[in-house]
Amino acid sequence: MSGSTPPAREGAPSEDNRPSPAGLKGRILSGIQPTGNIHLGNYLGAIRNWVGLQKDFECLFCIVDLHAITVWQDPQELTRTTREVAAAMIAAGIDPAANALFVQSHVPAHAQLAWVFNCVARLGWLNRMTQFKDKAGKNRENASAGLYVYPNLMAADILVYKATHVPVGEDQKQHLELARDIAQKFNNDYGVALFPQPEPVIRGPGMRVMSLRDGSKKMSKSDPSDFSRINMTDDAETIAGKVRKATTDPNPLPDSVAGLEGRAEAANLLNIYAALTDQTLEQAVAEQAGQQFSQFKARLTETAVAVLGPINAEMKRLMNDPAEIDRILAKGAAKANSIAAPVLREVYKTVGFLPAV
Repeated sequence: MSGSTPPAREGAPSEDNRPSPAGLKGRILSGIQPTGNIHLGNYLGAIRNWVGLQKDFECLFCIVDLHAITVWQDPQELTRTTREVAAAMIAAGIDPAANALFVQSHVPAHAQLAWVFNCVARLGWLNRMTQFKDKAGKNRENASAGLYVYPNLMAADILVYKATHVPVGEDQKQHLELARDIAQKFNNDYGVALFPQPEPVIRGPGMRVMSLRDGSKKMSKSDPSDFSRINMTDDAETIAGKVRKATTDPNPLPDSVAGLEGRAEAANLLNIYAALTDQTLEQAVAEQAGQQFSQFKARLTETAVAVLGPINAEMKRLMNDPAEIDRILAKGAAKANSIAAPVLREVYKTVGFLPAV
């Protein structure tokens, strides 16, 4: 969609047009699914970047359990992994006192606004969503309706807070564009300026962490081999074993980034090392030039354990006290609801729903 958003209709003021706190650049909504093992790719590709955004933005961090059940989940496992993801985020540096850390299903406005957006989004838009095609595969007719309209719920996640910015990776850019289209169509259809056009925040280095077994595939919770990833719950011995067994090639490490061409596994391990040591890939390559993999893997193991060890210890402490996690999430949900509920009331009034008595 194109064109400018029309001015707000007279007599339809926003109930949540309050600015972000002084000195901040805007409001961010970030979400992560509580499925499978949370791993190094989640940390380097998302969570660590979110930690850095806290100083510049008003942040809402959402554990998206409604998205998770678009494919079947074991209920007890979903409960456990929801707490585990919360523990990982807190242990990694997300400050729940300064931001809202909450579970998606604890804020009903997400699902309520998603239904309105189901009636705004066009089938043609959803048919172009490549992620549905990838996830549904050849069994498209057996995929859940929830998986198909997943992007509308994602748009609701963002717009129910009138988020101005959204951290995105390459696989989520299309969904953010859809959220912008939905926002603009809603505004145009009803002659209001209710929703902003959220802007992407592109993630930095370390964004795309690949499998330790196959450098051409992204590190994934769903990979059947646990040796393909470093889990945030792995202890030092387990991390060492996984790095030691990571797929490599027989050549020493190159002295330039150009020398990584055609060496996906070497590039992946060096990218991980660069991210963990807060270096550019060029700096990491220069530092490790000429090393044999056995030497480099020892250094990578030492670095990974140093960075992840304290996070792992804090995660274990939190997981041993689920009531503390639940208290933190309840406070976050209260904070999120205080923002989302007025926006939903504004939407309901705009579309003409009779106010509840």
